[in-house]
Amino acid sequence: MAAGAPRIFVSHLAGVPVFDPNGDQVGRVRDLVVMLRVGRRPPRLLGLVVELSTRRRIFLPMTRVTGIESGQVITTGVLNVRRFEQRPTERLVFGELLDRRVTLVESGEEVTVLDVSVQQLPARRDWEVTRVFVRKGKKGGAFRRAKGETLTVGWLSVTGFSLEEHGQGAESLLATFEQLRPADLANVLHHLSAKRRAEVAAALDDDRLADVLEELPEDDQIEILGKLKEERAADVLEAMDPDDAADLLAELPTADQERLLSLMQPDDAADMRRLMSYEEHTAGGLMTTEPIVLRPDATVADALARVRNPDLSPALAAQVYVCRPPDETPTGKYLGTVHFQRLLREPPYTLVSAVLDDDLQALDPEAQLPVVAGFFATYDMVAAPVVDEAGALLGAVTVDDVLDHMLPEDWRETEFHLNDESDDETGDTSGKGVVPHGS
Repeated sequence: MAAGAPRIFVSHLAGVPVFDPNGDQVGRVRDLVVMLRVGRRPPRLLGLVVELSTRRRIFLPMTRVTGIESGQVITTGVLNVRRFEQRPTERLVFGELLDRRVTLVESGEEVTVLDVSVQQLPARRDWEVTRVFVRKGKKGGAFRRAKGETLTVGWLSVTGFSLEEHGQGAESLLATFEQLRPADLANVLHHLSAKRRAEVAAALDDDRLADVLEELPEDDQIEILGKLKEERAADVLEAMDPDDAADLLAELPTADQERLLSLMQPDDAADMRRLMSYEEHTAGGLMTTEPIVLRPDATVADALARVRNPDLSPALAAQVYVCRPPDETPTGKYLGTVHFQRLLREPPYTLVSAVLDDDLQALDPEAQLPVVAGFFATYDMVAAPVVDEAGALLGAVTVDDVLDHMLPEDWRETEFHLNDESDDETGDTSGKGVVPHGS
């Protein structure tokens, strides 16, 4: 290698922003693409998988990378915005190389890959994988990291990357993406192989997996849930928002539904059954059964304390519902709503019953989706109460659930497509179709 040529460990590139020459951010690095070569030659780094602001993933060749420094990648500004498609000869570093079990050539000992470094070749624009950071000893389980000596060795000092491996771990991959929002981590999982997706799901804790499942397409949800042990699948469903869990359960065969419901806590199972009793595109089918419910003698201070719960979505935290006992849905008589902005304007000791919005009509559980959407548009709401004929609060519909059901069924898998002429705008006018990434 040339003196001073930078050696970069790939873990430092996960999620870093990518900028054009004008300093405008075009996306973030989500993976690296390498090509394994015949014999003992180190893999060639072909380029980066970059996620644009539209969630589309594109391929950025290393020939169009002009700098990697200070937590950022600089490009020439010329991008081909075709969606990235992995070729058979290519490997994704985060998705396929990290956590792999390989063998030290000298000792024959099995080690786990924690990281790899890449380096630019002297007097050329080509990049290669040069070093491998490994840990000796057995792999850690889903909830703990194995202890063992770590060391950095040259690529030629290990073997086993080209072999198909079963039971590949997910620790380093999860550590790489641990700061991602659930929707972004779901996007990562969606682009992994089914085998790798199952391994990552197995390593996530129940709450994190529940959050991610809520953001995945239906087919991925069913696939992942089906690969979990039934007891754990029930635990994950309990950790999900009730409406999302009910939607997922409704897609399973009746026998599977009943087995999972029987393994859940009785109260949670009762909520699931209640939600599943409503037609999907009604207020009852859209609602969550866990809004913020307060009695009329609660104070503004009590309400603000409940609103501060970090586990609440912004939409559910936007208002509280005041009801007679019991406090769990279905509640006693629904009295009205107190909006978050009103809570901020009142003294802490004020009773919530004194600041109610009781003029706003609640939704009927049988109200169809167009009616629900019209309600939100008319009153500029982000959440709305659902009340039955007896006046009991059944739950609340949030605007995100309305959008989920108004968008096309495959919207989570559909790119926000750019203009069809975007390829021409990026300089790709060849019309030759698919070409190798490395060309």
